[in-house]
Amino acid sequence: MAVGKLTPSSGFHSAPLAPTSPGLMARPKPPIFEKTKIVAENRRAKYDYAIDTVYEAGIALTGTEVKSLRAGQGSIAESYAEVKDGQVWLINSNLPEFSHGNRFNHEPKRARKLLLHEREIKRMHGAVARDGMTLVPLMIYFNSKGRAKVELALAKGKKAHDKRESTKERDWQRDKARLMRERG
Repeated sequence: MAVGKLTPSSGFHSAPLAPTSPGLMARPKPPIFEKTKIVAENRRAKYDYAIDTVYEAGIALTGTEVKSLRAGQGSIAESYAEVKDGQVWLINSNLPEFSHGNRFNHEPKRARKLLLHEREIKRMHGAVARDGMTLVPLMIYFNSKGRAKVELALAKGKKAHDKRESTKERDWQRDKARLMRERG
C-alpha cells in the first residue's frame, strides 16, 4: 500500500463533509446582539434621535477600565462617536477610575477607539458627512465571550414636534395594550 494514500480498505474512516454551498459559509450577524451583562445604557438616545442602523463595536480598553466596567461603573449619557482619520472614536464617555488601581490607573473621560470593520467605518463616515447623521452609543455591555462591546447607532436628530409625536404614539400603544388586557 502506498504511503499517504487513504483508501477505504486502509482502516481510516473519514467523517462526511459538511455541505459547502455559498449560503452556508458566512453566518450573518444577528439583528439583536448577544448581551449578557449591560453596564451602561443611553436611554435618552431613543427619545432624542431617530435610530437608523445599529452596529456592534469592540472597545480598545486598558486593564483598569475593564475592571471598572465589570464593577458596573460607567456612563455614556452624554457621549458620542466620531470618525477621524479612518477610525471611530468614542468621545466623552465616563469610566471612573478603578478603586484598587494604582498609579497606572486610567483617565476617566479619555477618547476610546472603537473596533469596527473598514467597510462599516466607510459607511458611517459617508452617512455622517453626506446625510448629516450622528453616531450615538446606545449601550455598553459584555457579550457571551466576556468581551466589552458598544452598541453604536447611526441616528438623525428629532425636532421638538417629532418628540411630542413619538410620546403620543408611545402613550397610545400603552393605553391600547391596557384596554386589550381588560377586554380580553
